[in-house]
Amino acid sequence: MSDKYDVIVIGAGPGGYVAAIKAAQLGLKTACVESWSSKDGKSQVLGGTCLNVGCIPSKALLEITHKFEEASHDYEMQGIIAKDVKIDVAKMMERKSGIVKQLTGGIAGLFKSNGVTPIHGHGKLLANRQVEVTDKDGKTKTYEAENVIIATGSKPIEIPPAPMTEGYIVDSEGALEFDEVPKRLGIIGAGVIGLELGSVWARLGSEVTVLEAQDTFLPAVDQQVAKDALKQFRKQGLNIIMGGRVTGAEVKRKLVNVSYEDSKGKQELKVDKLIVAVGRRPYTDNLLAADSGVSMDERGFIFVDDQCKTEAPGVWAVGDVVRGPMLAHKASEEGVMVAERIAGQKPQVNYDCIPNVIYTSPEVAWVGKTEEQLKNEGEAYKVGTFPFAANGRAMAANSTAGMVKIIADEKTDRILGFHVVGPQASEIIAQGVIAMEFGSSAEDLALTCFAHPTLSESVHEAALAVNGGAIHIANRRKKK
Repeated sequence: MSDKYDVIVIGAGPGGYVAAIKAAQLGLKTACVESWSSKDGKSQVLGGTCLNVGCIPSKALLEITHKFEEASHDYEMQGIIAKDVKIDVAKMMERKSGIVKQLTGGIAGLFKSNGVTPIHGHGKLLANRQVEVTDKDGKTKTYEAENVIIATGSKPIEIPPAPMTEGYIVDSEGALEFDEVPKRLGIIGAGVIGLELGSVWARLGSEVTVLEAQDTFLPAVDQQVAKDALKQFRKQGLNIIMGGRVTGAEVKRKLVNVSYEDSKGKQELKVDKLIVAVGRRPYTDNLLAADSGVSMDERGFIFVDDQCKTEAPGVWAVGDVVRGPMLAHKASEEGVMVAERIAGQKPQVNYDCIPNVIYTSPEVAWVGKTEEQLKNEGEAYKVGTFPFAANGRAMAANSTAGMVKIIADEKTDRILGFHVVGPQASEIIAQGVIAMEFGSSAEDLALTCFAHPTLSESVHEAALAVNGGAIHIANRRKKK
């Protein structure tokens, strides 16, 4: 078999494996290079961070612990008596690993059925679209391609004040492997990863303290929604300290001593485990030869245009390694766009309609502009909100925290932002994405018939509320 391909993809995460499958479906001879190995080092592992140590295992733990939390605290008031509910951490981890194995194995099957050639090793881009692959034994082989797609993803950021210490100070990957519930858990960073991991272990009985250096909670989220979420998280027992800047962390007598500064001055915190969740950085280690023609910025992101083209002809880059939100679904959409463009089609990712989700309880999800962004831009807008506390299905499910919030253009009524905090926000947000993708107005949603009783009726009511016509809550009085 020739070592020349129409497309070589470097990286088999959600950006890379999807791009490879789509390229092969479009009739292009495709290979996908991935260095991740199984624990014994013998076989290749596909799926990248998301499937192996990110989205999927964390959601498995969130689902299991949410059920445990409900059974422990919420069943009795609903007439279900479930005494002495216990958690088997080893069994929970086994379940998580089983789901991961099933999905990663599924990608190998998809590669086979679509004719994608998997290449096991570390890929490095050389000049003229050549890819050098180094295998686990250090042997190298060079492949040629008409097009190269870089999809190497990202890895957790490490910080000098809290160096990784096995068994004590871990990153998000290590936090998915605890073999017992830590009595006291510290987390640096109140972002998506920190909040999700904090929720998992708090539900199982950990005393969780989250230290966030910024003064604003979830600054990228609409602040009305963020404040509502913060109130709920604190009510659940998460001790979230804003403006808490970590200055040091060291292990002494099997405890992690964390030093930090907040508005009250120097503080100390003792925990059994410390998770560093301060964000992720592009994974570009030993990726580009000096003459590859591909440029990066000072933070390691690869420069691309709106179609994910780099400055080198025939070289593309997608996902966490380029600008924009570090989201698996964004990476996949970019992967599909690039594969289709290579095949001569003209698709474009609509970056204004990429949803974001935090899988806590309540869930937080949003798409489009926040009120703060629109105020800063000087745009005239109107807002409609509806609380789940007034929704019959939410009451029946004993899950009434949160709201749906829709922001529309003052003049045109076009939906500019769609924000949810509450039950199944991760599913409800799709309605906002679809509406915005089709250029809907708030009136379009208000004129749509929603099934009763459903959580989605809150979307209907929020859309009605944009123009003062909500049925099941009192509307704001219009200014005369």
